[in-house]
Amino acid sequence: MIDLSRSALILVDIQNDFLPGGALTVPEGDRILNAVNTLAARPFRAVIATQDWHPKNHCSFTAQGGPWPPHCIAGTHGADFPEALTPTPVTHIVRKGVLQDRDSYSGFLDNDRATSTGLDGLLRGLGIEHVVVCGLALDYCVAATALDARHYGYRTDVVPEACRGIAADPGSALEKLKKQGVLLKSVEAC
Repeated sequence: MIDLSRSALILVDIQNDFLPGGALTVPEGDRILNAVNTLAARPFRAVIATQDWHPKNHCSFTAQGGPWPPHCIAGTHGADFPEALTPTPVTHIVRKGVLQDRDSYSGFLDNDRATSTGLDGLLRGLGIEHVVVCGLALDYCVAATALDARHYGYRTDVVPEACRGIAADPGSALEKLKKQGVLLKSVEAC
């Protein structure tokens, strides 16, 4: 069993725009909510939600030459957490993708690999040694967050049943995570 007093649960980008009907829907993204709420109810030292929080003219949007439709624009309903996500256990929110000229898949660093979101400092300040990562999308932001957690020296688990990706088959993303030392755990094992 995990020592939850030295562990944090990181909920990656569980936001309206990534759920069915949102601007950038992750297929079956809503199917993770029960597993996520079950995890969040456990006595982790911290439950941290990352939140895409983009300006209206963000570089990742197609109108600015990026790959994605406009999504998770700061202050909009699409950037909010869904009502079905139990907010009570969330102790901290880390916003990412907040600068117009760079994106941020990872909860730790912008895609320039130099600009910190502050997540590492927060975890260290809380005495966290181990993180459990779940959310949307497995093959982008969840994977980037988990790999950066390993890079920063945290024991890192991903819970596949509490994740969904853009790709229909999660096998490639999960294999990449395992090769980098990320453990795959079930909800019951956390």
